[in-house]
Amino acid sequence: MTKLVLASASPRRRQLLGQIGIEPDRVQPADIDETPQPGELPRVYAERLGVEKAEAVHQPGQYTLAGDTVVALGRRILPKAETDDEVRACLELVSGRAHHVLTSVCVIGPDGRLAKRLSDTRVTVKRLSTAEIEAYIRSEEGLGKAGGYAIQGLFGAHIKRISGSYTGVMGLPVFETQQLLNGLGYRL
Repeated sequence: MTKLVLASASPRRRQLLGQIGIEPDRVQPADIDETPQPGELPRVYAERLGVEKAEAVHQPGQYTLAGDTVVALGRRILPKAETDDEVRACLELVSGRAHHVLTSVCVIGPDGRLAKRLSDTRVTVKRLSTAEIEAYIRSEEGLGKAGGYAIQGLFGAHIKRISGSYTGVMGLPVFETQQLLNGLGYRL
């Protein structure tokens, strides 16, 4: 079978691939500039990063899978929170509101054909108290996460509803991923 390379260091993406019976032959995170371009809209940004990550890692003769998750509040792209202050700022923004989690998936086949999809999930967060935000910050779970939270962890208790792909919010929409891989000839 032709090798599958995952262009991501995310343990969640590996876990989600495992849910559909896929173990990448190699994990090779892409090293690209993830800075949004001036005026770039969240959907365009998410799709661009997914494609750029796949292209940065792809070698002929292999399947390459990449993705990127962006949390958007209107036209605003929330950061991948790297500090407690960034987690706090993100949580204050999403508190009591709905936002979108956009996860792009890009697959490049052994012959160089590229296929991509964008998962758009609407997430509604309850109004968070200062104490709830501070408790979540102390957990350190939101560090390194787009929008400053992880839906599959403690923060799940603050989610009122989602409309779309739960696995997309986690970082890899498994339905779309399997469809893209199958469409390019990858077989389990």
